[in-house]
Amino acid sequence: MDTNASEIVLMDMDDGLKRVGGSMALYKKLLGRFSEGNFLDSIDTALQSGDMAEAAKQIHTLKGVSANLSLERVRALSVKLEAEVKAGEDHAGSYSELKLAYADTLEKIKEVDG
Repeated sequence: MDTNASEIVLMDMDDGLKRVGGSMALYKKLLGRFSEGNFLDSIDTALQSGDMAEAAKQIHTLKGVSANLSLERVRALSVKLEAEVKAGEDHAGSYSELKLAYADTLEKIKEVDG
């Protein structure tokens, strides 16, 4: 990824709202479901067990969900991590970045829901 991840917005609410027909209530509901998900747990379990196919599958799911909700930083880092895992490359740095972005995104979701 050419761009520093911290330069990518966490959440594009305008785009996210467009994706749900402008319904803030629905968008907040979907963000709440995202917050309750165990995406990182599933990815971590797969990575720790060495099951790279399952890790790639779980990362791909996170990539899709984050894209649908316009959670841009998580989406971008998921793209990068998925490619590294599939290529058998060192992914430790990307996974650390993703975990930080994920935590930041959860905090941002709390602000939106508050």
